[in-house]
Amino acid sequence: QSQLVESGGGLVQPGGSLRLSCAASGFTLANYAIGWFHQAPGKEREGVSSISRSGYTTLYADSVKGRFTISRDNGKNTVYLQMNSLKPEDTGIYYCTASYTDPKALNGHVYDYWGQGTQVTVSS
Repeated sequence: QSQLVESGGGLVQPGGSLRLSCAASGFTLANYAIGWFHQAPGKEREGVSSISRSGYTTLYADSVKGRFTISRDNGKNTVYLQMNSLKPEDTGIYYCTASYTDPKALNGHVYDYWGQGTQVTVSS
């Protein structure tokens, strides 16, 4: 069964850091572009970042530019989202997604797989 599994979420104070991981099972992540989405409480899910299949093209939402970094380790079949300088508004569920085609934008792209999400809470 093909699936994505996120990990690395948790409770962190404002200004702190977390690294989210997205691992694939049942398929080779290197063949897919990967996106991260954020759903804040009571709000719609929005694209945060994406990385192309080659790893050469990355996209970031304006709200996270300079704070978040997406990367991929194809040898480990894993994609990471390094989140620094976290803010309370970063709180929510973070979802990992995989697409066989490279997205041209963070939102509106059709993804083939979605993970179950991992909770991130930024609070003092």
